[in-house]
Amino acid sequence: MLDVCLLGCGGMMPLPYRYLTALMARFNGSSMLIDCGEGTQIAIKEKGWSFKPIDVICFTHYHGDHISGLPGLLLTMGNADRTEPLTMIGPKGLERVVGCLRVIAPELPFPIIYKEIQGAEQTFEMNGYRIRAFRVNHNVLCYGYTMEIDRAGKFDAAKAKEQDIPLKYWSRLQGGETIDNEDGHFTPGMVLGPPRKGIKLTYTTDTRPTESIRRNAEKSDLFICEGMYGEKDKAAKASEYKHMTFYEAAELARTAQVKEMWLTHYSPSLTRPEPYMDDVRKIFPAAKAGKDGMSAELMFED
Repeated sequence: MLDVCLLGCGGMMPLPYRYLTALMARFNGSSMLIDCGEGTQIAIKEKGWSFKPIDVICFTHYHGDHISGLPGLLLTMGNADRTEPLTMIGPKGLERVVGCLRVIAPELPFPIIYKEIQGAEQTFEMNGYRIRAFRVNHNVLCYGYTMEIDRAGKFDAAKAKEQDIPLKYWSRLQGGETIDNEDGHFTPGMVLGPPRKGIKLTYTTDTRPTESIRRNAEKSDLFICEGMYGEKDKAAKASEYKHMTFYEAAELARTAQVKEMWLTHYSPSLTRPEPYMDDVRKIFPAAKAGKDGMSAELMFED
């Protein structure tokens, strides 16, 4: 199971009823944060989740509404006596940008591991899941992220018995371990069926529609996508400033054949997204207007 919470869905500036951009995902004791806008700490507290399991922070880009909450978050994590390493993933300049922000958080009791994204796409494996960063189209270097959790095939006891595999190794093989000792050489492939459908989450913001988004979001269980403007007369403005309208996001969701889409990163001028959703759902019926604290549990299919 993957827990997902849209901590903040605002763009440009925080509002009394809307925090700036951040998403948190929890899996198997590990937590990943994508972006860390102003108000992220409060949003985590309001959700009732913990800072402690955050071991990966990904940044889409380095505009203030996506990273301005980082220094305070680092200080809080440090004051909680955290010692475990924290991995950060982001576009070129990651260590320099974070280093500048750390002027007010210079001494931390835990190391930071910096992973700058190389090229148009890069995959990172960690904590039992896979993160793929893919370049999008904003007015600065910007990336979207896909998180995938694979699921092995079903254990086949009959196959294990046919091959005289000792019972004491079954659970280890089911867990993906290879056994090589005096009893023989046994691999998971000897007892597992074909891989089953895993879980896929895609998040992208501050961009025009791109083929890289459609391709990486394809068949996602949840697609969280920027919808800066719901007003149809702001399509030209969205294009000029390299953002997306609700309707462009819905078209991406439709062509990528995702299960569900949440809109996020609203313009401060857009106080209520819901009045525009009927037209959005004409394009993609499984669309929802994101809001702060919106959550989902993504489950493995039976």
